[in-house]
Amino acid sequence: MTTVFYASTLFGAMSLAAAIDAGLFGDGRRVLIVSSNAAIPEVAVPLEGTPGFAALRPCFDEVHSWNEIIAPLHPAEWRARIIEVPMTGRLLAAHLKLGEVEELVVESIAVPPARTIAGLVRDCPITVYSDGLMSYGPTRDPLPAEIFRRITRLLHLDLVPGLEPLLLREYGVAASVLPEEAFLEVVEQVSQTAPDLPAADAVILGQYLSSLDIVTPEEEAGLHADLLKGVAERGFTRVVFKPHPAAGRRHTQLVRAEAERLGVRLTVAGESVPAEVCFAALRPALVAGCFSTGLLTAGRLFGLPVATAGTGLVLERLTPYENSNRVPATLADALLPRLSGAEPPPLDANALVRAVGYCMQADAHPDLRPWAEAFIERHGTARYFKRQRLTALGLLPAPERPGTLTRLRRRLTR
Repeated sequence: MTTVFYASTLFGAMSLAAAIDAGLFGDGRRVLIVSSNAAIPEVAVPLEGTPGFAALRPCFDEVHSWNEIIAPLHPAEWRARIIEVPMTGRLLAAHLKLGEVEELVVESIAVPPARTIAGLVRDCPITVYSDGLMSYGPTRDPLPAEIFRRITRLLHLDLVPGLEPLLLREYGVAASVLPEEAFLEVVEQVSQTAPDLPAADAVILGQYLSSLDIVTPEEEAGLHADLLKGVAERGFTRVVFKPHPAAGRRHTQLVRAEAERLGVRLTVAGESVPAEVCFAALRPALVAGCFSTGLLTAGRLFGLPVATAGTGLVLERLTPYENSNRVPATLADALLPRLSGAEPPPLDANALVRAVGYCMQADAHPDLRPWAEAFIERHGTARYFKRQRLTALGLLPAPERPGTLTRLRRRLTR
């Protein structure tokens, strides 16, 4: 029997290795499919080529590149047409010599390439493992019955204790916690193979918000500059900047220039070095960022002080309201202290996420409406909700339209 795994990041591969070490999968043949979903995969370091992957390689019997299998097509864009699925599925099974598949294990099931692979590796149960804070938000897009009926469990790190994931909830999928001890052991193994990092007092986590059209490139550069200034104002002069693997190099260049202006000694961690490895190797006195999952792993799993900045701007700019980054940004904003030193007002994270989740995907979670009504009644609509969205859902009354006489007066005035 064969278990087929899929991962696109070293964080995902570490999660799989931890789950295997914890005995959450069978002892049969293990085939790992990896992919690079960067804008230009040909110039990016493939997952299997990163130094840290060497520590994870023994967990799998075989490793195959999805980029090579479907070349020259892009993994994040290609999916087989319905008429091609049976033939393409047989060709993939023959190419990988899959035989009888016991289980398929994927991340980000709602989008390619995970959804594509799930449609081709058929007739087996599916386990979905989370790619961070997004597991706490609702499923991004509806799944076809051929896929959601096969999903048996969701594995996730317990980054917000007591908070149940909304991902796949509408399909009755049970959520299981990935043992943090197993994950931390894997991180320690990977950190031993990673390039040496110089001692640092603080770590700044970059993201790729402008690439997702959440903010402009200038605003994202300003956010990184604000993070560096805030860290410097706290007295930290040795800083590691950890750019997002999918971000371009322009942000790194701008951060270097700002660090030189501030007199901060800046080191840029390699794209292939996970943030968790930086935490384990450096044990910094502060981890700062916007709404990266790394902020929660730093605080929850490594016990490090964390701070956030820029979440207000992100929450304002996220469109549409259903954007899957909304719940991660909401959690960072509601739970983490500000880099400025301010503390967020106390909120029930469970109530907040259910209220926001309902407004994001009301049709999939109609039973969460009372949560939204109660939260809005108690805390109001500021910051985490959009008035237009609430009006469309009937949670706020529609604005009154001016009467005929009022409209006539306005015309005469004009």
